[in-house]
Amino acid sequence: MLDPKVCAYLDTHRESQLESLCALLRFASIANVKKPDGCRPCAAWLMEHLQTLGFETQLLEDVGQPNVFGEMHIDDALPTLLIYGHYDVQPAEPLDKWVTPPFEPAVRDGSLYARGANDDKGQFFTHLMAVEAWVRGAGKPPVNLKVFLEGEEEIGSPNIEAFLATHGDLLAADALVVSDTAFFAEGVPSITEGLRGLCSVEVQFHGPSHDVHSGIEGGMIVNPVNALAALVAKMHDENGAVTIPGFYDDVLPVCDETRDAWQSLPFDADAHAERLGVDALAGGETAHSPLERNWARPTLDCNGIYGGYQGPGDKTIIPTHAGAKITMRLVAHQDPEQIVAAFQQFVAENTPAGIRAQIDVRSSSRPVLLDANSPAAQAGHAAMEEAFGLPPVAIRCGASVPITEVFQRVLGLDAVLLGVGLPTDRLHSPNEHFRLDQLYRGAKMAAAFLQNLAETLSPSPPLADDES
Repeated sequence: MLDPKVCAYLDTHRESQLESLCALLRFASIANVKKPDGCRPCAAWLMEHLQTLGFETQLLEDVGQPNVFGEMHIDDALPTLLIYGHYDVQPAEPLDKWVTPPFEPAVRDGSLYARGANDDKGQFFTHLMAVEAWVRGAGKPPVNLKVFLEGEEEIGSPNIEAFLATHGDLLAADALVVSDTAFFAEGVPSITEGLRGLCSVEVQFHGPSHDVHSGIEGGMIVNPVNALAALVAKMHDENGAVTIPGFYDDVLPVCDETRDAWQSLPFDADAHAERLGVDALAGGETAHSPLERNWARPTLDCNGIYGGYQGPGDKTIIPTHAGAKITMRLVAHQDPEQIVAAFQQFVAENTPAGIRAQIDVRSSSRPVLLDANSPAAQAGHAAMEEAFGLPPVAIRCGASVPITEVFQRVLGLDAVLLGVGLPTDRLHSPNEHFRLDQLYRGAKMAAAFLQNLAETLSPSPPLADDES
């Protein structure tokens, strides 16, 4: 049970803590926008805010946007928790779709609207609210704390592995918490235990050295657009399975117990399809349920295809080239390098004579499956149940949060994913928002997690002589 003094502090300081979050949300901290630079002022604000809570801070500026680090050491005998978040946000365009400006936070109908309100400023701020309540309501936190706030997550964390190789000792901890995920549905507390990995590639088919007349040359040379469309179509069979040889070789099967648990979740496929504006959830492998396809099966999708004339009216040409942007989402035990190699081989074997193929690998990240039975995970489970009144369900996510796997592989830390967003919060879209009740309950969850972690990971006191 959460310390009553901490709980009372959170209840009586909601307004001031919301004001602080709004101040953070006013920074247009978009990592890939250099001018005006919103990241550095945002990082400076976070440094100052952490200092007011009692953290010793550093601004770590190796490459790219700065990262913020804070440490609060309480006692050598206590476990250390590393809190991760990212302060960079997605671009806000299209601006005309926002009801209120994206960097002018506004509360409407019980939700806080702003870019970053959920992803990820609001979510990691729940932990800072919890720390404040422990410091000012109870005197000190029950564990040692480290905070790492990244400035480039939304552009794929391109410098994070090099950063961890240099600063791994600085971030050493006994447990790691990340709040950058969501509940399965409103009223269904959830802990995410698996995330898919990602391979992003771009394929170009090059044909004639210049656009040529489709009548004079038609029938004598291969059209790059036609050839590329045929290649993309060949990447799936009639049952929605990816046809690249070896694509499924390392996929970890879902056990019957997990599959049964997923089937018991309140998921209405027809309602979900209606929300997305489609007739049915028909994509992917038809042999698997929609949730299993999304959470535990790899996918291949063409994100965009281009080539030839795109202007008004006709232009009768065979274009010089065509291209397609493709992403492959990977699941546990799949290796991005092996998948890319298999993709490259597939393209080579299906490139017709008269076409030169070019493949650019844009980015990749590994899938991750977390230990749901670790002491930290159990502490998080109990904290979420206390704050939200129901035991959380175990879910996975079809998206990728690359930092989770990197921390696991490089630092040896399994993250506890204690996200409290909702699927309807419009992440990356206009009118992104965060329900205030999720924010306030999330802060209590974060505070209870600190207490549970201390009780779980702190060494037991030695027995007295008369007890031994």
